[in-house]
Amino acid sequence: MSAIDSFLEKARSGLDRVTPARARELQEAGALLVDIRPHANREAEGEIPGAVIVERIHLEWRLAPDSEWRLPAVTPDSTVIVLCNEGYSSSLAAADLQRLGLPRATDLDGGFRAWASAGLPVQTGGSPAIP
Repeated sequence: MSAIDSFLEKARSGLDRVTPARARELQEAGALLVDIRPHANREAEGEIPGAVIVERIHLEWRLAPDSEWRLPAVTPDSTVIVLCNEGYSSSLAAADLQRLGLPRATDLDGGFRAWASAGLPVQTGGSPAIP
């Protein structure tokens, strides 16, 4: 097993990863979906309605519960579902968020592409990310 595969496996071992259908249910119940994909991917493939766009380079500062730059609605009790294109970098990001004080952080298994393939709502992409 390569080093990155081991790293990914370790990150995922602490996550309760969610399917697209479960992510939709959790979103409807108030979970925060966080899209960390680059602008080019969002513009080309679309976005999930209601997802908050925070590019990966700002993620920890916008979501760490004790960060002075965090999004106002984020608390240690928040359910946060991170998504990327296919569910790899989102696993690493969700594990980081857990270490920063969000024990209910997880990621979308299969990422945006699994969501879209499941026929769940997608809107035209290209929205600006929260700086």
